[in-house]
Amino acid sequence: MTSPATPAGQPQRPSPPEPPPLWFVAPDGFYALPIAPTPEERTGKARQFVRGLFSRGDDTVWEPAAPYYAGLAELMAAQGISYAAIGLYSTAEAGAAAEPAARYAPTDGVAQCVFTVTAVPTDQVRVDTEVIARGVQAVLGTDPHNDVRWLDLPCGPAVSSVTLTRYTLAPEVTATGEPEELLTGQMQVHVPFPTGPHTAVFTLFTAFTDYWREFSDLMGELLRSVSFVEPTLVALDGKDGQDGDVAYLPGEAGVSGPAG
Repeated sequence: MTSPATPAGQPQRPSPPEPPPLWFVAPDGFYALPIAPTPEERTGKARQFVRGLFSRGDDTVWEPAAPYYAGLAELMAAQGISYAAIGLYSTAEAGAAAEPAARYAPTDGVAQCVFTVTAVPTDQVRVDTEVIARGVQAVLGTDPHNDVRWLDLPCGPAVSSVTLTRYTLAPEVTATGEPEELLTGQMQVHVPFPTGPHTAVFTLFTAFTDYWREFSDLMGELLRSVSFVEPTLVALDGKDGQDGDVAYLPGEAGVSGPAG
């Protein structure tokens, strides 16, 4: 399908400007989806992704899974998402102390979340992060279902919005064959760029609300690492930066924390 041509005599709308760079440290347990600008890159990244996500699998699992995640990454990129990851965490009590290979084993149950980052263009002529954040706070606050709060992050002002939604699942999709309720949680944090007319929107969504506190702690840790200037990796995490645990937007937006 192609886009309709611009009528004669009407100027074409300029493309939105590319956002300035943004860095953050992705928590251990985040598996970055293979978002990339070309099909060839997405295919290669998808093959790496499924081998990390299903580390105990083999080609019978990896080969059919890779095209699915490549397509999912293409869909997300088309929607303006610059970075996306799946967070997987063992719910076993001993999981936190286990070796990484055992920590993510699904035998004893896995809690998961979906995390995305989108850089949204703004129409402010002068970049004033506090003014932009106050505007976001006012807009989000009009919805009574949002728990909206002001945040002072190391990188500047931000606004968080938490929404809990309860769904009733139909009997045909439940294990018991009876209607069941599902509670989901979404945390969204808007961080204006001080370096250009954009706002970064960090979104974490999970249906495992029994672990909401743990996911909130992960989100808080990630947000404290956000930087709009190239950070010194040693100052952020005490390591030399060779493990690929810093995500960078735009460009190599698929780089994230350890995957297995």
